[in-house]
Amino acid sequence: MGLKKMQQSASGQGRTLPTALPPALPPALMVQGTCSNAGKSLLAAALCRLLARRGLRVAPFKAQNMALNSFVTSDGKEMGRAQVLQAAACGLAPDVRMNPVLLKPTSNTGSQVIVLGEPVGQMRVGEYLRYKPTAWKAVRRAYNSLAAGMDVMVLEGAGSPAEINLKAHDIVNMRMARHAGALVALVADIDRGGAFAALAGTMALLTRTERSRVGGFILNKFRGDASLLDPALSMLQRRTGKPFWGVVPMLENLRLPEEDSVSFKQGLTTGLHAGMADAGAAAEAGLLDIVVPDLPHLSNATDLDALRDEPGVRLRIVRSAEHWGAPHAVILAGSRNTVDDLRFLHRSGLGACVRDFASQCQQEGRGAVVGICGGLQMLGAEIADPLGLEEGGCEPGLGLLPLSTRLLAAKRLRRTCGWAHPCLTGLERQSVCGYEIHHGQTDVMTADVPTDLPAGAHTTVRVVMADSEEQPLGWGLCDAQGRARVWGSYLHGLFDVDGFRHAFLHGLRHDAGLPAAPLASYGLGPELDRLADAVEEALDMPAILAQLGLA
Repeated sequence: MGLKKMQQSASGQGRTLPTALPPALPPALMVQGTCSNAGKSLLAAALCRLLARRGLRVAPFKAQNMALNSFVTSDGKEMGRAQVLQAAACGLAPDVRMNPVLLKPTSNTGSQVIVLGEPVGQMRVGEYLRYKPTAWKAVRRAYNSLAAGMDVMVLEGAGSPAEINLKAHDIVNMRMARHAGALVALVADIDRGGAFAALAGTMALLTRTERSRVGGFILNKFRGDASLLDPALSMLQRRTGKPFWGVVPMLENLRLPEEDSVSFKQGLTTGLHAGMADAGAAAEAGLLDIVVPDLPHLSNATDLDALRDEPGVRLRIVRSAEHWGAPHAVILAGSRNTVDDLRFLHRSGLGACVRDFASQCQQEGRGAVVGICGGLQMLGAEIADPLGLEEGGCEPGLGLLPLSTRLLAAKRLRRTCGWAHPCLTGLERQSVCGYEIHHGQTDVMTADVPTDLPAGAHTTVRVVMADSEEQPLGWGLCDAQGRARVWGSYLHGLFDVDGFRHAFLHGLRHDAGLPAAPLASYGLGPELDRLADAVEEALDMPAILAQLGLA
């Protein structure tokens, strides 16, 4: 029996879902997975888009997110990028109630804990477990407030709901589903193998009440002819009494922001290359080769999404000095532990590569070294951490800019618009917009500071980017022709601005003697629609809507 027929025959199954909802709360669909990276975030975004297309007021929600890619809302609050994408799918502005608890790892055993957009402290595992009852109260309040104005909610779980060692402290999977009265879609990643065992095993480890909340299964990231799965689908359906809602295909070249930097660091992100590059082949293809040094705590990799979407750019992540190659530009991305990542650059030899390339840019009058947020701090002379927010002490920087950074307890969170000086692009002054999110306070050092730039290079730092009130957002050093060859900015998302990005790339191409290339317009709408179309084609949406009471 084919998938659609099985869905139809099973549409009456799984209806033991409790019907009693908390007062004034709308129906809710929750996407849970059998494992991490099963594709929950993107599926939730697709479902948000599909429900919004039907004219329903829908909002996303994830009680607790652990991620290094974060976003600053219009009111200066911090939240996870996955819920920002899902909000866009709903046609809503990001709201910290959509992600009330955000954990930003600072080490293998500790994280910065952010509740309703504001940091409440650095906590190790044991400390956070003791704090969880307080976090759970904030989660419930946020959900009830957000959901009250909606027709339907789309929730996302984390990891697996069947992690036996974590269930007692759960606030993001079945406990949250119970509070919301949510119907659960259980998702398995078939691309990594063992999907049917994972679904069956997860159901076996859930309690009877938890199993009753599961409405159906979804297989995600399938390659090939889905009809070949029919015998397995039928068997699992008989064993569990739950219908399959669909088999979602592997969506190639989907260019949407990622929740974290894991895929980016693994070189799996669409439009990202890893390792050594053939400089001759790149030149022949007219490609700008832009290197991003890998960092152990690399964060906000979404700053580079618009660059990897450009057809004339090869964005390449490099993990060792041996793979450096001959880039046209280097970008030091953000970091959640700038001091430790700076030490890594020194230790790995990548720091020497950055310094040598900066010297080359100054001597030859082409190329650029760019630092964003933590990357800007690393380009400076020193980073002081007197409060021990990261590693403590004072760490020498790469010595390319005469800047000193001091890590402070207060965290700067704000959305910002301003301008970029013509020295960054070789063209007219450009408008920029984005957000700041950092503990560092950076100042220009007044005393003479030795740099690793060639003798005779211009060593007078200048403001290269400022906000609407003329407060500095970035600094740089210019070559003899007045072009900034080493510069950095605290502004996340500055490359998302089409005008600035295109001007920056034009300047690099001109310097390198490369011909003009097609330019892309960066936006989420078309890719969200492509995602939603594929998911709608794959899922039995009538069955899902019926179980939600929205048919």
